[in-house]
Amino acid sequence: MDFTDNREHESIREAIGRICAGFGDDYWLARDRDGGFPHDLYDELAKGGWLGICMPQEYGGSGMGITEATVMMTAIARSGAGLSGASAVHMNIFGLQPVVVFGTDAQKRRMLPPLIAGQEKACFAVTEPNTGLNTTRLKTRAERSGDHYVLSGQKVWISTAQVAKKMLILARTTPIEQCKKPTFGLSLFYTDLDRQFVEVREIDKMGRKAVDSNQLFIDGLKVPVEDRIGEEGRGFEYILHGMNPERILIAGEAVGLGQAALERAVKYARERVVFDRPIGQNQAIQHPLAQSWMELEAAWLMAMRGAWKYDRKLDCGADANAAKYMAAEAGFAACQRAMATLGGFGYAKEYQVERYLREMLIPRVAPISPQLILCFIAEKVLGLPKSY
Repeated sequence: MDFTDNREHESIREAIGRICAGFGDDYWLARDRDGGFPHDLYDELAKGGWLGICMPQEYGGSGMGITEATVMMTAIARSGAGLSGASAVHMNIFGLQPVVVFGTDAQKRRMLPPLIAGQEKACFAVTEPNTGLNTTRLKTRAERSGDHYVLSGQKVWISTAQVAKKMLILARTTPIEQCKKPTFGLSLFYTDLDRQFVEVREIDKMGRKAVDSNQLFIDGLKVPVEDRIGEEGRGFEYILHGMNPERILIAGEAVGLGQAALERAVKYARERVVFDRPIGQNQAIQHPLAQSWMELEAAWLMAMRGAWKYDRKLDCGADANAAKYMAAEAGFAACQRAMATLGGFGYAKEYQVERYLREMLIPRVAPISPQLILCFIAEKVLGLPKSY
C-alpha cells in the first residue's frame, strides 16, 4: 500500500479547484437563498470532460475509476460548493454503473455519451413513500404489453427530477407473492422522464435548495423494451452495482464538506482576537478542531479503501458502508465544531458554515440510515443474527 502523494489525484484536485474557483461564496449563498440548479457549474464540468470521469473511454468517458471520481467529488464539496455543487453532478458519476456493467453495447452507445457530454441530465428513481429502504417491497409496477412496458406508481426523494430528461427507475415486473425470493421480480429501466405521464412535485426542504428533491407520480408511462437494462426480474441485483459506488462518493463529499468547515474554523480561530489573544491559542478551541482533522482523515482512508476494492472488482460492501457512516459523522462533527468556533458569526449566512451544517445532515440520513449501516456491519462482518 502506497501513501505517497498521487500525482494523478493531485492533478484532478487542481483542475477541479480551478473550475470551482469561479463559483465562490456569493454564488452558493445566492443558490441557497433563491434555488435554481447550478447549470453553469454543471456545464463547466461537462466542458472539461469530468462528467464521464469513471465511464468507459469508448463511450466518451475518461476510463478512470471510482477512486478518481471520489477524489473529484471531494474536491467539489471542499471548494465551498458543498453538497449543492456535488449533488448537481452526482448522478452522472455513479448512476449509470448498472448500464456500464449490464447494458448491451447498443444501450451503452445510446445512453452514455449524452450523459457524459452534459447534454442529458438523469435522476435515480428507486425510493418510494411507503417502502423507504425496504427496496424489495416497491409498489411501482411495470407491466409488459408487446414491445413496451407500462409503468405506474410513486417515487420520492428523487434528486434533479425538475431538470432531468432521463431516469433510472426500478419497478416490479412480477408480483412479489409469485417470486421465490423478495429480491426477484424487480426490473431496471433507463428511459425518458415523460412529463405527460410523470408528475414531478418538488419537496421544499431544509438545505441544498440548488438541487431539487421531488416526489414522482407515474401513471401509464410507456417504456420500450429496449430501455430495460439486463434481464427482466434481475433489477435488484443490478442496482446494487450503483449502491456501493454511491456510498463511497457520498463519503468523499461528506469528507470534503467537513474539510471546508474545518478550514473556515481554523482561519477564524487564527484571526479572531478576544482577551488580547487569538482564540485559536486556547485548547478548548484547538482540541475539537484537531479531533475533527483526525476523524476526517480516517474517514477519507476508509473511502479510499472502498474505492480501491470496487475498482478491482473486490467485495467492498462493508468498506463502502463504513466509509459513508464514518464520513457523515466526522463531517457533521466538523460542521458543528466550526459553528461553535465562530460563535454568533457561525449563525450568519455570510460565513457559510450554517449552510454546511444543514447540508451535512443529508449524508447522515441518505441514501441509507446510520442505523441500517450498523445492522449491516453487525450481520455481514461480525456474523450476528439479522435484526430486521
